[in-house]
Amino acid sequence: MTATEWVASLSPWPAEFGLGRMRKLLDALDNPQRAFPSVHVVGTNGKSTAARTVAALLRADGLDVGVYTSPHVSGWHERLDTDRRSFENAVARIRPAAESLGATQFEALTAAAYLALREAGVEVAAIEAGLGGRYDATNVIPSRVQVLTSVGLEHTRWLGPTITDIAREKLDVVTPGGTLVLGDRLHPDALAVAREVAAQRGATVVQAGSDPGVPVGALGAYQRRNFALAMAAAQAYLGELDERAVAAAAAEIRVPGRLQIVGEDPLTLLDGAHNPEGMAALAESLPELVAGRKPVVAVVSILDDKDAAGMLASLMRHCDALVFTSSHNPRALPPPTLQSLSRQLHGPPAETVRDPEAAVQRARELAGADGVVVATGSIYLVGDLVAPVGRGRASTL
Repeated sequence: MTATEWVASLSPWPAEFGLGRMRKLLDALDNPQRAFPSVHVVGTNGKSTAARTVAALLRADGLDVGVYTSPHVSGWHERLDTDRRSFENAVARIRPAAESLGATQFEALTAAAYLALREAGVEVAAIEAGLGGRYDATNVIPSRVQVLTSVGLEHTRWLGPTITDIAREKLDVVTPGGTLVLGDRLHPDALAVAREVAAQRGATVVQAGSDPGVPVGALGAYQRRNFALAMAAAQAYLGELDERAVAAAAAEIRVPGRLQIVGEDPLTLLDGAHNPEGMAALAESLPELVAGRKPVVAVVSILDDKDAAGMLASLMRHCDALVFTSSHNPRALPPPTLQSLSRQLHGPPAETVRDPEAAVQRARELAGADGVVVATGSIYLVGDLVAPVGRGRASTL
């Protein structure tokens, strides 16, 4: 069994939440997470972009930087900015201890990432949390800076039913005396919790702006806000930023699966928006990206635990037609179910094509050379469209 096959075989969920098993696993590996300082990124949306951008900014300043993100789009190794062999070697090295302790998939991946980062000799790492914060496997690092991107109602079964509850879970990553950097569109309840937790732990609060002041290569208005947030985090870590380094990082930053261009004539985009907040951010960016091109056709697949109605309500106002499909995740809603929901919401003309690649092809036919196609609703759908069936695939863990 290869390293990636072994990771894929592990249980995504623990019998009970807690950090005890993760701490024992890291003890067995001589605590690699203590070998480098870190910036810890939590939130509902924008975490991967923020982590990658913080890393790009610190790297542009001359530091040797590592970054660990989740989920991946087409392969487990994408979570760590290293080559596939280094990732697989790290997984192989943590495997005996992980198996003896009954580690979950995310615990094993996170331990492997910390080990690989230590062995790479990074000077700092940008670490993205998986689920929540309090009991997330990443919450064992001595981070200097913590970043809260946003807080929305998601994973309420595990994180709590309200914005306040979810914010408390995520903000448990704040370290005593650390610096907490906040996104510019935080819900008022989340902002109140952030200030309360920071006061309790003697942390400094930095409120990010919405405009980075430089052109950003990544597409979409929400990417500019994400860059402004990452700038504030990088400045909190470094003390000051070099303007030329910022401009270089801004021009080069791209995030796989986030308004990723995969075709022209018609312009074809992939975006992993998978909740109402993410879909609203996508919808906000579409008019700028479309720039008058018509028609706009969306290819949509949504998992059964998401607020499909809320997501569609944001998206379909900007669409001339919809093609509902199904990712290969067993929790994907059936396309006819989505089509029925669209009718109830008085959406545009819609049809169903179960296979994702065939659905995109149909959408391209509907859009014509002058139109726009955007495939969205699930990171699993994005994974299906960039990776062959059976290889890697997307994961939300």
